[in-house]
Amino acid sequence: MPELLRYLLVILGVVLAPLTIAAGLTWGERRLLALFQDRYGPNRVGPAGVLQVLADMIKILTKEDWVPPFADRPVFVLAPAIIIIATYLSFAVIVFAPGIAVAELNIGLLFFLAMSSLSVYSVALAGWASNSKYALLGSLRSIGQMLSYEVFMGLSLMGVVVMAGTFDLGAIVRAQAGLWYIVPQFIGFFIFFIAGLAETRRIPFDLPEAESELVAGFHTEYSGMKFAMFFLGEYVAITLFAAMLTVLFLGGWHGPGSQSTLVALGWFLLKTLALIAVFILIRASLPRLRYDQLMEFGWKVMLPLSLVNLLVTGAVVLWRG
Repeated sequence: MPELLRYLLVILGVVLAPLTIAAGLTWGERRLLALFQDRYGPNRVGPAGVLQVLADMIKILTKEDWVPPFADRPVFVLAPAIIIIATYLSFAVIVFAPGIAVAELNIGLLFFLAMSSLSVYSVALAGWASNSKYALLGSLRSIGQMLSYEVFMGLSLMGVVVMAGTFDLGAIVRAQAGLWYIVPQFIGFFIFFIAGLAETRRIPFDLPEAESELVAGFHTEYSGMKFAMFFLGEYVAITLFAAMLTVLFLGGWHGPGSQSTLVALGWFLLKTLALIAVFILIRASLPRLRYDQLMEFGWKVMLPLSLVNLLVTGAVVLWRG
């Protein structure tokens, strides 16, 4: 296969795969929540409700795409696009299998952290441009939450960097050929997973969208396609964090059997989907935290824990070599 054609196919796959998974999750999450909570999920539209995705798509695309007259129109329109762009740029550096990546950068991990930080602007601008008290309060909550949890999200990954000796995501996966980093870096895995829940604003950290308090938080004034972009951005972000957990802690494409490209992709996808199921299980089983509990947990528990993990990892690496 010509190199240019292979590269174009990789780009097409990276664009379509997260969209496909995100669309499927609108059905899959409801089915899994129903299973975990012992109730019916979608089961009317198509066999086992599989056409519910199509019904939701038709509904949301035919709703009126309304911009409130009191909103700052240019910023209001720009805000939902930022979260999609930032999330997709993060996917560009993920190495799914040997040679399967849009760009295998030697600073890939730093690029991911930078792009994930940009998604804060989407929420902040949406709340500000809506010119609504509910939306503004939701965005302020989200800014405080996301900026706080980004601090130790980055620190939790430094143990992996110290062990692998690189920020290159492909090299980090190859360094796990003998032992996945979830074993020596379980604390880092736990902290990054919790930070991923906070970054994607999932239960128990969905305070920016607390329906019982803030109507719908930062996207209260959004409808139609703009709301769909926020909705889709959340599911794409879940897929992104599950993929990053796979790359950094679960050995990426490594698994039993021959390591052909197809098998490697299969292992990567299987691990990513399993982590997405854990995200959904947490939503099914945990209540929402109060905002003060959320911030105290971050600064008083997660930050010290991430610093201790980094210090211990550095000490062990120095002692061994």
